[in-house]
Amino acid sequence: MNTISSIIQTLSDEEKRSFIVSQRQKNKRGDTKNIQLFKLLDTTDHVLNPDVLLYGKPSKGAFHALSKRVHDSLIDFIASKSFEGETSEEMEILKLLLASRIFFEQKQYKIAFKTILKAEQKAKTYDLFSILNEIYYTKIQYGHLNNKISLDELISDFRNNKEALQQEENLNLFYATIQNKLMQQKKDFVGIIKKTLSSFGISVTKGLTFRSLFKILEITNTTAQVTRDYYTILPFVEEAYSQIDAKENLMDKQLFYHIQILYYVANAYFRNRNFKTSMQYLSLMKDQMLKHQQKYNKRFFPQYTLLQTLNLNYTGNAHKAIAILESFDNIKYKDQVTSILDLKLGLIVCYIQQSQFRNAFMILTNFYHSDHWYIEKAGMLWVIKKNLVEIILHIELDHMDLVESRVNSFRKKHGGYLKDNQEIRILTFLKLTLAYYRKPEIATTKEFKTKVYDLANIPKAKQDDIFEISFYAWLKCKTQDMGLYETILKLIS
Repeated sequence: MNTISSIIQTLSDEEKRSFIVSQRQKNKRGDTKNIQLFKLLDTTDHVLNPDVLLYGKPSKGAFHALSKRVHDSLIDFIASKSFEGETSEEMEILKLLLASRIFFEQKQYKIAFKTILKAEQKAKTYDLFSILNEIYYTKIQYGHLNNKISLDELISDFRNNKEALQQEENLNLFYATIQNKLMQQKKDFVGIIKKTLSSFGISVTKGLTFRSLFKILEITNTTAQVTRDYYTILPFVEEAYSQIDAKENLMDKQLFYHIQILYYVANAYFRNRNFKTSMQYLSLMKDQMLKHQQKYNKRFFPQYTLLQTLNLNYTGNAHKAIAILESFDNIKYKDQVTSILDLKLGLIVCYIQQSQFRNAFMILTNFYHSDHWYIEKAGMLWVIKKNLVEIILHIELDHMDLVESRVNSFRKKHGGYLKDNQEIRILTFLKLTLAYYRKPEIATTKEFKTKVYDLANIPKAKQDDIFEISFYAWLKCKTQDMGLYETILKLIS
């Protein structure tokens, strides 16, 4: 059930309609329940006794068989759609390669060489080294049949492509290695990234393809999310992007990678509080999203909106950010669960910063899943942030029966993780927060003010994470005659 629902979430509205049509065409009997089950799982998150709903009585065996058929049909549909609608460069080139081989086998050498040359030119344009390897292998096999081909040049091309292919394979090994270290929660990630790149003979200054550089930026962004050290990692991002920027002729041809890279760069600048540069890259990102009949606009619009509203909020334009978030069509983009969760939490934070606590609480009540579910969908850091926001909100609304229980629950669930990852500041923040809640007048004491000051003002303040600053600002504003939003803007300026 959960698997089928997850698969359905990946489909667009048009694809869902197409799937239903395909099932109607395949159904030989009028009482088949596959379409009913599909529609049920598409519209309902939690279904109790689905067999009774479908069959009118308990029918676990029949329902299990039906679920398997729908699951298999969805897999077949997605795979078939991928091939049917595949207009990618890879498919076109593979078709040319296969056609050339057939021509060679039929001894139609002239058309065969013409076809494989076209495949080679296209593959070179898109840096498709694995396909080029097959193309050169075929050309070498039949090269003796064309006196215009220099075998030495062909072998040289083959070897050069082998090196490029090896470089791409090394990048995949690098990616897997860094992901493994990331799971182990190692520190000094910038050093680890550079060392791992070097160990696989990879340099961000030369010889990398557009997709390869995208992978490096992707893992760099993931690393920064875990460590929240965007300050140290920014020069590395800038260096990598400068190489991508130099490949302007490939921007439109590899549009998906280009858009995602622009988001990574814009995000890195935002997290370093360089809002102007972040918005410039967001503008570039939006331009790319509108290309080719807005091919990737739906895919990236939630990400774009999130970063756009964050930039607005932290540059004094909170009301504009809130208006955008309030009008965002969550239903239209419901398949992008992680981004929707980010946007909803972002709106809650904006409301809290503007003292609109009731509005924030109304959205928070929609977060009814378990922490485990949210960890799977949005990650541990998102869950920690959500829990801290919830505690602050309960304090502001004076929900006496909930504050203590939420704090205790948070410590029990996530205290071990925070200690293992040396996130002592979060635990200190929680301790001070609870102390303030129990005795609000403590906020005016010199001792409490000093503890809050020490927490919110570390020596390397320019490197502090913007979201951490927002939390500490909430405590700080309790010790002074200044509003939360004003305190945040002052701290990050």
